[in-house]
Amino acid sequence: MPSDTRILIVDDHEDTLYALESALAPLGYQLGRATSGDEALKQVLRGQVGLLLLDVRMPGVSGLEVVRYMRRVEQTQHIPVILLTGFGADHELTTTAFGLGVADLVLKPVDPWALRTKVRYLYDAHRRHLALEREVRRLRALTGEHTETAAHPRPGLPHLDARVPTQRPTGAHAGELEKDRT
Repeated sequence: MPSDTRILIVDDHEDTLYALESALAPLGYQLGRATSGDEALKQVLRGQVGLLLLDVRMPGVSGLEVVRYMRRVEQTQHIPVILLTGFGADHELTTTAFGLGVADLVLKPVDPWALRTKVRYLYDAHRRHLALEREVRRLRALTGEHTETAAHPRPGLPHLDARVPTQRPTGAHAGELEKDRT
């Protein structure tokens, strides 16, 4: 991942942007900001975003709509996203968010220490994942595997979240899940 890759913080309230930037500044990563979902999508599509901290409820394009779009575009589908909400988590939001592959859902006001820990882990893991993909491509090119036909493409490395189940089975109740464990 290029050195100019940054963490993009998206919120429609200036004071929240400032608070999040202040919480993440000690990590030393380059930070970017956007005040709307539309502006966030434009920045993400331009590239150089390695992690997205995204408010769920914003006027216009919501945080969930941003994630839905990102997951449909190959260049952005593996960018880790931490959703932020000040309205409390509800079952529907949680299910939808994790179903879209969101890395975490954080309630505002955020605990700066916990946020820094999550951001450091996700951002660094994403950077390592991209570095491994580049190395695999380089090694394949050296060994002549770059001449494969389109009919037999080799898959890239699985995304770091690929082994995490995305959501509960539909219609499952807590009692049914407990019964399955025994």
